[in-house]
Amino acid sequence: MNADYFEKNIAGEDLSFEEALELFELPLYELGYIADRIRARKCGNEVGFVVDRNINYTNVCVSKCKFCAFYARDGRDSYLLSHEEILARIEEAVDHGATQIMLQGGINPELGIEWFEGLFRKIKSKFDVDIHSLSPPEIVYLSRMERISIKEVISRLREAGLDSIPGGGAEILSDEVRLEISSKGTVDDWLRVMKTAHEIGMKTTATMMFGHIENERHIIEHLFRIRDLQKETGGFTAFIPWSFQPGNTELYGRIRKPAPPLRYLQILAVSRIVLHNIRNIQVSWLTQGMDVATLALSFGANDFGGVMLEENVVRATGKPFRPARVDEIVARIKSAGRVPYRRDTYYNVLEYY
Repeated sequence: MNADYFEKNIAGEDLSFEEALELFELPLYELGYIADRIRARKCGNEVGFVVDRNINYTNVCVSKCKFCAFYARDGRDSYLLSHEEILARIEEAVDHGATQIMLQGGINPELGIEWFEGLFRKIKSKFDVDIHSLSPPEIVYLSRMERISIKEVISRLREAGLDSIPGGGAEILSDEVRLEISSKGTVDDWLRVMKTAHEIGMKTTATMMFGHIENERHIIEHLFRIRDLQKETGGFTAFIPWSFQPGNTELYGRIRKPAPPLRYLQILAVSRIVLHNIRNIQVSWLTQGMDVATLALSFGANDFGGVMLEENVVRATGKPFRPARVDEIVARIKSAGRVPYRRDTYYNVLEYY
């Protein structure tokens, strides 16, 4: 059966739900071996990374999700960056070699679509960067606020300069879990945004936040939804699973510790084996640390993510944060016996090291 997992992935065949669940019963070394064989066949020996900055433009959010430590409680310590402040942060990032800017924030009812259109136009007029920004819940909220379709929201933002949409807000794509921990819309809302973006030619990424109240069936349900939409549209460039950080969140009373490294490696490998139609599987050094992220390159991952010159959402949980350095990521990739390359948002090679 184990050989069948490899053969089915390479042949582009879907696993059944029960076959996918059985992956969790395999010893970790077997699971990692299968995932690494798939990675080697599909991606070769190269590992990419991007120089980027994640600018959290506001912490005002009407959702107040149970898993989030970032939003301003009762309006205290709330902020909204001005266009000028955001442009200054982008200029600093570009000076450090950034080619990608991610703008994500709370769902702020004071910000209409014109605020984002104006910001994106200013960015594009000043900098040669990819705007990989917002998230499906932010898009859905703008659609409802402006009383226009999701397609019109995405099209207008694209016309203003939005290049691609990150996979934030997916959490677990099972409403049984999602509606318990989040108020950012349903599974269908998230999938509708991504499908619409793909249909108009915009690429996106997909994510999964695990290690809270979900079980293994929910994880497979999530992966199958991503796999099936990719089969329909081909619009996902990468998949990034990352572990929930419970500190300072409403869920802390129920979940005191994040998922351990072995669980992370297991889910990363399962993701590689199930998602036969997504080429790039990205590590999460932000939540796992550099040592585990490096080890993850032997469990199916072929991308190291970004240097992240700035990040505030995970840091709000109390987890220490410092940006990664290019030379640090390069050294980590080489230590795993791989060839590092700097890439753009679309996984085009910019420079080998």
